[in-house]
Amino acid sequence: MQKKTGILTSSILLGGFALAQFPETVTAKVSEVAEKNVVQEMVNQLSLEKYKATIKELTKFGDRRQGTERNRDALDWIEAELKSFGYTNTRRHSYEFPTKQVLPRRRQILQPGYAVGGGRQRGWKAPTGVTRNPSAQKDKHLRKLNTPQSEPGLREQVYCTKIGTTRPQEMYIVGAHMDGIGWGEAANDDGSGTALVMELARVFADPRIQTECSVRFVLWNNEESGLNGSRAYVHDRAALQGIEDPPGSGNFPEPKWLGMIQHDMMLFDHGMPRKDGTLNPEQRLEADVNIEFQMESKFSLQSQKLAWAFQRANERYATDYPATVGSHMTNTDSASFMDAVASISLRENERGTQVGNGWSPHWHQPSDLYSTYSDKDFQLGLNAAQTTLAAVAKLAGAGI
Repeated sequence: MQKKTGILTSSILLGGFALAQFPETVTAKVSEVAEKNVVQEMVNQLSLEKYKATIKELTKFGDRRQGTERNRDALDWIEAELKSFGYTNTRRHSYEFPTKQVLPRRRQILQPGYAVGGGRQRGWKAPTGVTRNPSAQKDKHLRKLNTPQSEPGLREQVYCTKIGTTRPQEMYIVGAHMDGIGWGEAANDDGSGTALVMELARVFADPRIQTECSVRFVLWNNEESGLNGSRAYVHDRAALQGIEDPPGSGNFPEPKWLGMIQHDMMLFDHGMPRKDGTLNPEQRLEADVNIEFQMESKFSLQSQKLAWAFQRANERYATDYPATVGSHMTNTDSASFMDAVASISLRENERGTQVGNGWSPHWHQPSDLYSTYSDKDFQLGLNAAQTTLAAVAKLAGAGI
């Protein structure tokens, strides 16, 4: 038997020894070491090549515009991938679009690149917008793939759930939108976020990993048309939270929401545009992961606390790029949840003040292609994945 002083390895904790045998300070240290080892092991399962490969597969479906065959094909592929990870509870949420929404829309886009709730625009501004001209896409194959336009009707979005062992009736939601626009491949917006969520789902699917509460991985649809997919989810499922179906079964189709984490555009942080509109061709050394909450939301204090938990996870587990916390979350699917639960978004730049000022020149453009981005760009997305995986693993009580 080891002495009751000093630092004990996590193997003692995970090997079945009763922590009550040890003094409280040693017990706390054992728990801290065990937690760190589990989280680090999970983070180590992420790799740049796997992340890039998932983005590459998504770009084969073009821009994945909602209401098109290419969008439905991409959804089928995403669902098949989630099932291949071992999820037997992969589900689809269906809704009609266009549809009448009863939820208030407090964050509406006023003009391309700016929205109520975003920060005040400062510094040199480059033009932004959405490319609607097919001839702007010079690749004939991609132009043909993206030519069919949206048709009204049934929409679907797919999700899977890591079921908690002790609190299955509660969950964190980890999301990204799989649809795009702009006559490109939507590699960054939002193939980068979709791939991130899928990679996290893969790591959490490991049967050795157990979580205390549940974690749901959702790939939203209809984000580009006005957050319609996530808004439909909130509208249809908010009232179902924490209800067993059937009663007494221990099955909770919609566990109580503990937090919602969105990922939207993860790759490109090359700095402020120059006065001639050009940008640094390389990822800037001071690039960072922006973690945003909305200070005007009903859950602003809880959201801020969640944001800082992610910043701490980044500081501890992300390999290259730091994280910054901002209070201007807007125009992405976490906004649909922000008055119902603590909600944050992770992205490459702050949406209102940086993306809206032209810091991301491929936003909704034909140039949003896999080939546009370098490994340094993809590495920023991987660091965001490391950040979210570590934070959610800790919040959900992950263990082996």
